[in-house]
Amino acid sequence: MAQKVLVALDQGTTSSRAVVFDKAGRMLAAHGVEFPQIFPKPGWVEHDPHDILETQITALRQAVKLSGVDVEDIAAIGITNQRETTLLWDRETGECVHNAIVWQCRRTAHYVERLMEQGYGDKIREKTGLIPDAYFSGTKLAWLLDRLDLHERAERGELCFGTVDSFLAWHLVTGRPHVTDATNAGRTMLFNLKTQDWDDELLAMLDIPRACLPQVVDTAQVIGTLDPAILGRPIPVAAMAGDQHASLFGQACLTPGMVKNTYGTGCFMLMNTGEELVASRSGLLSTMAWRIGGKPTYALEGSVFMGGATIQWLRDEMKLISTAAESEGMAKSVKDTGGVYLVPAFTGLGAPWWDMYSRGTLIGMTRGTGRAHVVRAALEAIAYQSADLMEAMAKDCGHTPTQLQVDGGASANGFLMQFQADIMGVNVVRPRVMETTALGAALLAGLATGVYGSLEETAAVWQRDLTFEPQMEGYHRAQLLAGWHKAVERSLHWAKD
Repeated sequence: MAQKVLVALDQGTTSSRAVVFDKAGRMLAAHGVEFPQIFPKPGWVEHDPHDILETQITALRQAVKLSGVDVEDIAAIGITNQRETTLLWDRETGECVHNAIVWQCRRTAHYVERLMEQGYGDKIREKTGLIPDAYFSGTKLAWLLDRLDLHERAERGELCFGTVDSFLAWHLVTGRPHVTDATNAGRTMLFNLKTQDWDDELLAMLDIPRACLPQVVDTAQVIGTLDPAILGRPIPVAAMAGDQHASLFGQACLTPGMVKNTYGTGCFMLMNTGEELVASRSGLLSTMAWRIGGKPTYALEGSVFMGGATIQWLRDEMKLISTAAESEGMAKSVKDTGGVYLVPAFTGLGAPWWDMYSRGTLIGMTRGTGRAHVVRAALEAIAYQSADLMEAMAKDCGHTPTQLQVDGGASANGFLMQFQADIMGVNVVRPRVMETTALGAALLAGLATGVYGSLEETAAVWQRDLTFEPQMEGYHRAQLLAGWHKAVERSLHWAKD
């Protein structure tokens, strides 16, 4: 096993994790550390940068300890991360000038409105593949520079902008490299997918100096070695990938047309489109899948902002369940929702609706509505939102994929996975290793360091666990979807004024 152990740092929205894998993709150990969410105002979401860094280091050390492997046997480390979350730090001290502005944060909606009014919408879409939205990093960075009056410092190169991958690389890797990979760069609204570089016209649009931006590197590439003070040895850090791209790779979706959906804080569905940069007509995003050996592979993506976070809301705010696992049994305790729909648009709606001003809606309640009906409606809402994404992908590519590969924490919920198969009408396939985001980062790091000699070798690691086959009649599916879309219509534009 010498030099065949791979470690993934999986820095997520609510926790930092580290996972240790052997070459065959078997998970040897994992450890996660949660950290607080900060809500300064309604619709605003922040993280303390120190929490991100310290929990990730703690998770790494503990996972390696739990695995029992010798540090000398670790061949490489890969980083995967929550995307779009924006940090700005001092190049000399490493101290951030502000809390991290999280991808869910809606504070820059007015920036997006201004860009649309100025006629930049089509230009942004053409160059970046993205639909202008407060979700992406560009307006978050512009807000920081404007609000804190930091343009001159940024021009002088005194500040470093980065998404979480970049922030971790700067703080964990010897020599403090200021880098990001193409998948994360592609989520900033500043990166041109065709030229594979920061776009000067987009930078000027938001008055962002190029001097504060990181160098864009390949997804599988050695960027340096881990600071020896962390694990006692300078281990190669050999991959960086946004979490959804790492998951696509970990699911072995290497062939154009393959689709995966990750059920994390949000739900993110990606379809590999190969070398073709497909322009969506259905509200999806064109994005990077990964860039290896300087060669880009593209994908279509749909985003659900509230996936597993909806279950957290049931637990933490509404106190309807005490644990996330409890939701499955409660949902099964009733035969249906009794006509109740929950639209979890707490931070707006992503694809295919793209409404920054929609808000959460619970509708269809009667005097007989109980706790279990609401819990079931919340789980069904996750599946409905994902079904909307699959329908949009089918329109864009001209056919409905025959199966959906799933991963992420909520994919362990058997009720949710069966309802997902039913409401989509396609097989839902769950792998043996559901930590596919971490697995993808590990595989990419192994590819960059020669642990795997080819993409085909990485794909051979993936193994099927369980297939959920659709059991719902077509008329019933259509009836439920019609009710869902009616409920969504009620939630749109709620906070516009």
